[in-house]
Amino acid sequence: MNARVQPANAPLVAGSPWDLDSIVAELRDVRVRALVDRQRAADRPPRLPSRKALERILDGLKAALFPNRLGSPELTDEGIDYFVGHTLDATLRDLFEQVNLELQYASEQQGLRAARRERALDITRTFAARLPKVRVVLDSDIRAAYEGDPAATSVDQVLVCYPGITAIIHHRIAHELHWLGAPLVARIIAEIAHSATGIDIHPGADIDRGFFIDHGTGVVIGETAVIGQRVRLYQAVTLGAKRFPVGEDGSLVKGNARHPIVEDDVVIYAGATILGRVTIGRGSIIGGNVWLTRSVPPGSNISQAQVRSEAFDGGAGI
Repeated sequence: MNARVQPANAPLVAGSPWDLDSIVAELRDVRVRALVDRQRAADRPPRLPSRKALERILDGLKAALFPNRLGSPELTDEGIDYFVGHTLDATLRDLFEQVNLELQYASEQQGLRAARRERALDITRTFAARLPKVRVVLDSDIRAAYEGDPAATSVDQVLVCYPGITAIIHHRIAHELHWLGAPLVARIIAEIAHSATGIDIHPGADIDRGFFIDHGTGVVIGETAVIGQRVRLYQAVTLGAKRFPVGEDGSLVKGNARHPIVEDDVVIYAGATILGRVTIGRGSIIGGNVWLTRSVPPGSNISQAQVRSEAFDGGAGI
């Protein structure tokens, strides 16, 4: 089917009351200026990985990891391996293309001409080989959620219902891709989970097995956070940075260790904020709404200071 040739002076949309010709022209000028400012060719902006494609890829990966619960409802014992194999093959081919787009984007940004497709294939192949390990760790997270929440009636309920489990499934996938060399794809995957659950976990965060986020909304875990085994967080917990060092050129220093270390068997209750490269010792309990910027030894029990009661006469202290 041949596209119709638009006459030179024809309006973009006949009869439109929006003055679209001038608006589109102005948007084009702004777009070209932005590309020039970023030192890119105005007629060839680099393509990026697709969020919609990665949403479909995530569905495929989750179906392959948990075929009986997140896969096809029609599966039989005889057909399950075929389903997993077929789903993985199609999904990994799509993931390869998204990783390749990221590597192409990165190489254009840096002015490099690397062997992108070979590198993308290596990343995807290594990621695929790690999926059994990811499933084992996810089983420990699901078990921790079931054992840690008296309202949970089954591990199946935890898997299909709990936002904390959705977030950690995304994180386990994103974390592997982040360290294999696809940090943009990983970040998009993390933000898909953030949008769906309200839980914001940077894919660089190092989280050991048996991790449970209860309720979850408002949880923030920063890029360089390190979390041990069997750690439990509640809603609105922040593991963040205390300050952001600035380099000689005035830009933020990136990649430095700036988020907390949380050791094994720690519980952090709702609303707690822990900032900086501090260590929360093994087996500690951090109470709700605590603001903490210092390390605490193993076995600590940290709660809010007693609320101070004072009279304010005549506006004093206000």
